[in-house]
Amino acid sequence: FTSCCPGWVKFCEHTFPDLLENLSSAKSPQQMFGALAKTYYPETEGIDPATIYSVSVMPCTAKKFECQRPEMAQAGVPDVDAVLTTRELAAMIRQAGIDFVNLPDEEADAPMGLGTGAADIFGATGGVMEAAIRTVYEVVAGTPLPNLELAPIRGLEGVKEATLDVPNFGEVWVAVAHGLANAAKLMRIVQSGEKQYHFIEVMACPGG
Repeated sequence: FTSCCPGWVKFCEHTFPDLLENLSSAKSPQQMFGALAKTYYPETEGIDPATIYSVSVMPCTAKKFECQRPEMAQAGVPDVDAVLTTRELAAMIRQAGIDFVNLPDEEADAPMGLGTGAADIFGATGGVMEAAIRTVYEVVAGTPLPNLELAPIRGLEGVKEATLDVPNFGEVWVAVAHGLANAAKLMRIVQSGEKQYHFIEVMACPGG
């Protein structure tokens, strides 16, 4: 199971604890970036990590809880110090009287380099799965995935399934669920043994 959605991770901990061993050990993008911002970035830029206060802007309130989890800190120092929702940031911008329309254009900072097409789709339902499949296919098969757009796992259907033939491996069975009601339905199917998958993506919010 994917582990990038803190709402899903918490739901799994409470509702399907017997499936926790199947969760990916990877942190969410928020927590990965927070950790890098206090380790890799200050090291490359010659900055004292103690002077960095990391603020994440996210549309998801579960990210506020996630950054406070004890395992999301190193030696008592949190990877992410604070999380603002996009609505909170918008309210702060209005309160400060910042006129975005008339601000001069400038290049964005890129301390970690440029993004990728896979990163662009990561936040949408099916996006994590598609990004992972692209990489795994190329690593295992030795050639890029012929069609980068995996239509069966895109869209807003609550539970989606797909089968992919990977050279040097065979058939890979995957499933995607968004919304916790759909996630629960898929988890019960897995628990019953009715179906088995190699990889399952879950996001708590409808649409991702």
